[in-house]
Amino acid sequence: MAMRITIPKVDPFLMWLVGCVVAASVLPARGAVLTAFDTAADGAIVLLFFLHGAKLSREAVLAGIGHWRLHLMALAFTYILFPALGLAAASLTGRIIDPSLAVGLLFLALLPSTVQSSIAYTAMAGGNVAAAVCSASLSNLLGIVLTPLLVAVFIHSGGNAGMDEWASVQKIGTQLLLPFLAGHLLRPLIGTWIDGHKKLLQPVDRSSVLLVVYSAFSAAVVNGVWQRVGLFELGVLLAASAVMLGIVIAVNGVVARAAGLKREDAIVLLFCGSKKSLVSGVPMAGALFAPAQVGMVILPLMIFHQLQLFVCAWLAGRWRRELDAAAAAAAVPLPPQDEAAMLARAGEIGLPVPEECRPGVSANLALLTRHARIALGEEGA
Repeated sequence: MAMRITIPKVDPFLMWLVGCVVAASVLPARGAVLTAFDTAADGAIVLLFFLHGAKLSREAVLAGIGHWRLHLMALAFTYILFPALGLAAASLTGRIIDPSLAVGLLFLALLPSTVQSSIAYTAMAGGNVAAAVCSASLSNLLGIVLTPLLVAVFIHSGGNAGMDEWASVQKIGTQLLLPFLAGHLLRPLIGTWIDGHKKLLQPVDRSSVLLVVYSAFSAAVVNGVWQRVGLFELGVLLAASAVMLGIVIAVNGVVARAAGLKREDAIVLLFCGSKKSLVSGVPMAGALFAPAQVGMVILPLMIFHQLQLFVCAWLAGRWRRELDAAAAAAAVPLPPQDEAAMLARAGEIGLPVPEECRPGVSANLALLTRHARIALGEEGA
C-alpha cells in the first residue's frame, strides 16, 4: 500500500496574525490612536487571563496529577532544556541579526507550553488526555511566575531590559496574575457557563492576541522595524526555530524510551514538552518589554508557533494512523502462521488435512497472510 503524504493545513489564526502585521506595516497606529490601542490591548489581556483562570478545571487537573513523574519531565523540557537552547540560539544568532530578534528567540524559549493545541494533538494521537490537561495547565500556571523570573535573570540582567523591572512586576501582577486568580476563584460560579460556551469564547482569546500584535507592530514600524528585518533575518529565525524544535523532539524521544513511558504518556511528554504558547507569550512580552521593542521580540515566537503546529500536526496524524492500523490488525484475525497452528485450527473445525497436502496448504496460508498484511498497511506491496 502506498504511503499517503498529508500536508498540514495552515492555521487560519496565522493568516490573521500576518494580516495584523501587514496592517500595522501599511497603516500603523500613531500618537493618540496608538495610546488608545495600547489601552484596549491591556484590557484585552486582563480579560484573556481572567478567562484562562475561569477555564482551568480543578477536577481535570486532579484527574491527571497522579502522573507526577511525567509532569516533572515535561516541565524540565519547558523550563530547563528550552531555556538552554534559547541561550545558545540567542548567543549565536545575535552576531548576525538584530539583537532584539535574538532576544526574541531566547524569550520564546522561556515561555510555558500551549494548552489547547497540546491537548488536541494528544487526543488526536491517542495519548493520555487527562495527563495532558494537567501537564499543560500546570505549565501555564507556573509560567505566570517562572517566565518573568527567567526573563529577569537571562534577559534583563544582561542589559537588555526595555523597561523598569519593578514596572514589569507590577504589570505582570495586575494584568496577568490577579485576573487569572480572580477567574479561577470565580469558577464555581461561572465555570458551568464558561465550559458550555468554549466556542463562543475562543474568539476572545484570539482577538486579544491580534490586538496586542497590531499595537506592538505599529510601535515597531514607527521605530523602523522593516529597516532592520529582511529575508535574511527571517531565514535565520526560521532555521534557529527548526533546530531548537528538532533537538527538543529528538531528546524527548530518547528520554521517553529511557524512562520506559507507555505510548500514551510518551505522546503527552512530546506535545506538552515541545510547544510554546503564543497566547501567553504575546501578552507577557507586552508586560515585560518596552512598547517599541515588543514587535521585534514576538516575531520569532510567531514563526516558531506556526512551525510547531506544522510538525506536531504531522506527528499526531502519523501516530493516529499507526494506532488505527494496530486496532484494525487486532480486529482482523490472520491465518495460521505455521503447520502446527494450521493443523490445530483444522482439528477445531473437523477438517482433515492429508500429509501430502500440508506443504501446499501452509504455502497458501503464508500467501494469504502476506496479502492481509499488505491490505492492513503493515507491509509494502
